Amino acid sequence: MKRLLLAVSLACGFALPSAAAEPTMAPIAGYDRLEIDAPHRARPLDASLWYPAGRRTYRGLIGDNAVFKGTSGLVGAAIAEGRFPLVVLSHGSGGNMDAISWISSGLALRGAMVLAVNHPGSTSGDSSPRRSLRLDERAADLTAALDHLLAEPDFAAHVDAARIASLGFSLGGATALNLAGARWDREAYRAYCARMGDLAEDCAFFAKGGVDVAALPEGFAADMRDPRISAAIAVDPGMSYAITEASAADLSMPVLLISLGEKNLWKAADVGPAGSNLAGRLANAHRVVVKPAHHFTFLAECKPEGAAVLAAEQDDPVCDDPEGTDRARVHAEIIDQIADFMGL
Repeated sequence: MKRLLLAVSLACGFALPSAAAEPTMAPIAGYDRLEIDAPHRARPLDASLWYPAGRRTYRGLIGDNAVFKGTSGLVGAAIAEGRFPLVVLSHGSGGNMDAISWISSGLALRGAMVLAVNHPGSTSGDSSPRRSLRLDERAADLTAALDHLLAEPDFAAHVDAARIASLGFSLGGATALNLAGARWDREAYRAYCARMGDLAEDCAFFAKGGVDVAALPEGFAADMRDPRISAAIAVDPGMSYAITEASAADLSMPVLLISLGEKNLWKAADVGPAGSNLAGRLANAHRVVVKPAHHFTFLAECKPEGAAVLAAEQDDPVCDDPEGTDRARVHAEIIDQIADFMGL
C-alpha cells in the first residue's frame, strides 16, 4: 500500500510530506473506533475515542457527507505521553457521534480525551420517538463505554480518573445530567407536555411517534448516576422541566449549561428563568449564552449545497442559522467555554 501511494504521488507530481515539513502542518487530533459490549443491548455499541496524538499516522475525514463537513483525525495514532481529562459524550436525538466530531476533535486538541457512542434507537437513521425516551439505556451506553475504556491498559494509562466529565447536546444533554445524578419525574414530564403541547419541540416529536406520555417507561425515572463523573456539561439540554427537586438539590458537582441563542432558544431547551430555571435550581451551575445561534447551530458546519439537499429530502432545515451567525465561530466559543470550565 505504501509503495502504491508513493507511485501515485510521484506520477501526479506530488511529494509525500517529509518529517521536516510536519511541524508546519495544522494540528490534528488522534482518532480511533471501539466496539463496546453492553449487557443491556442486543449487539455491541459503536464508539469513538478522540485524544491528543503523540505521532502522526494517516489523516481520515470523520463525519463527512453530502450535508456536513467532516473533521480530520489521525486514525489509530499513538496517544501523547501523560494523563488527560476524559469527556464522555452523548449525541442528540437523531444525531450520531461522528456528526459532532468537531467538538470531540476541538477538545482533544485542547488536551482532553473524548469518548463517544452511538445510542441505538435515537441515532441517525433509527431515531425512534418511542425508543428515545428510554433514558436509562442512553446513560447505560456511556457507563458501559467508560467501563470498557478504563479496562484497556493502553487507554486507561492516559486517563486522569479524577477528571471525568459528562457532556451532551439536546437529548444528550439530558443523558449527561443523568450520569451526573439528575433524575426525571414521569408525572412532571407528562404535565409539561400537556401544558406546552406543540410549542415544546420534544413533546411534538414524541407525539409524532404516537408516544403516550402518561405511560412513560420506568427507565425514564431511573437513577443512572455514575460515581466516576465529577463534572457535567449540557448544551441546550432536553427534559430539564422534569428533573426532580430532590435530585436537583443533591447535584452539587460543577455543571456548565450552554444555551444556544437568546431570542432563538428552543422552548424544550430553555434552562433560564423563563423556562425550566434549571440554572437556578442547581447549586453549582454556571450558564452561558452563545449568540447569535439556535439549537441546530451545534451541528457540524454545512456544505454549500447542504441546505438544498435537506430541502429535497423534506428534512429539518438544520443548516439555516439565524441572521449573522457564524457556525465556526459558535463552535470555537463552545470549545473555549468548555475548556475554561474544565481547566484545559
